[in-house]
Amino acid sequence: MRIGIVCYPTFGGSGVVATELGMALADKGHEVHFVTYNQPVRLDFISHQLHFHEVLMEEYPLFQYQPYELALSTKLVEVVSKHKLEILHVHYAIPHAYAAYMAKMMLKEKGIDIKVVTTLHGTDITLVGSHPSYKTAVEFSINNSDVVTAVSNSLKQDTLRLFNIANEIQVVYNFIDTEKYDKEQQTECQRIAVAEPHERILTHISNFRPVKRIEDVVKIFNKIQKAIPAKLLMVGEGPEKRKAELLARKLGISDKVIFLGNSHEIEKLLCYTDVFLLPSESESFGLAALEAMAAETPVISTNTGGLPEVNVQGVTGYLSNLGDVDDMAKNALAILKDDETLLRFKKSAKEHTKQFSLENILPVYEDIYSSVLEKAL
Repeated sequence: MRIGIVCYPTFGGSGVVATELGMALADKGHEVHFVTYNQPVRLDFISHQLHFHEVLMEEYPLFQYQPYELALSTKLVEVVSKHKLEILHVHYAIPHAYAAYMAKMMLKEKGIDIKVVTTLHGTDITLVGSHPSYKTAVEFSINNSDVVTAVSNSLKQDTLRLFNIANEIQVVYNFIDTEKYDKEQQTECQRIAVAEPHERILTHISNFRPVKRIEDVVKIFNKIQKAIPAKLLMVGEGPEKRKAELLARKLGISDKVIFLGNSHEIEKLLCYTDVFLLPSESESFGLAALEAMAAETPVISTNTGGLPEVNVQGVTGYLSNLGDVDDMAKNALAILKDDETLLRFKKSAKEHTKQFSLENILPVYEDIYSSVLEKAL
């Protein structure tokens, strides 16, 4: 099949999943074309099966905000026409699903029928999409997609609650390439680079936005480090980073909290990690938690959104109510108290990720593509 993928090319979960999906489809022999404003961060090679088309934005002083969806829809028409694409798979509703619909209508006038698969990832529905400024357009885009998927049951229910949806929504979980983490575990893990042998290592990875509750991460760690020797790795960049740095300084633990910025070596950092902290206000799926588990790292998280579908209480880690930093610290210490308990959680976390493996989820998307094309015949 010839497939176009539209996504945000950033470190966020939706872009990462879309990129990994495209690379996996290319490995299976499909022709894949990424269409976005930058090369996706996880797209580490281009081949005869894998292509990248940059959406160029013309800066024009008349516009306070440059009209990206117009440039994107125009580029989609060009790429679909030139490369005879059969399907557009758009990740994150705003503005991708809307731009795909506009492209579909323009292509229809040229006698070209392109099928649109829209995957909802979370904040495009719960945080941004439901805002009155966007709600009507998002609802329209979802209802006019040929197929709609959501990354968790929680997100599906949120979508049905917030919008008047006529389309069926299929739940297709996010996935990870577990082999990538297996390889990292096989190489020697240089923990000594970040902590002493007797210290436990905790990690948080995100875009450091308010919804991630970065200050809660520091507060949880502060309670843990009072009980056992530990270090905290903070991976990512975003608006809340400065607040976390100031809080660590105020609590007198700056020497134990290491801010690493954005990183392309997530597998290596998770190899160092004993417990992953994710006290988010909302997670439609929790890809970061799944990546941690794939690297044999148990997860301490809130019980919001789709996290209970990923993090199994008492098996892969623990779930707590939003904002309950005392309970999260207590649960982390219960895992870290001795090597035997930690090892049990690590093995269980790794085992649990098998159901979210690339080899299980990829055929589901292939079946969706095939069925939507068959309907067109």
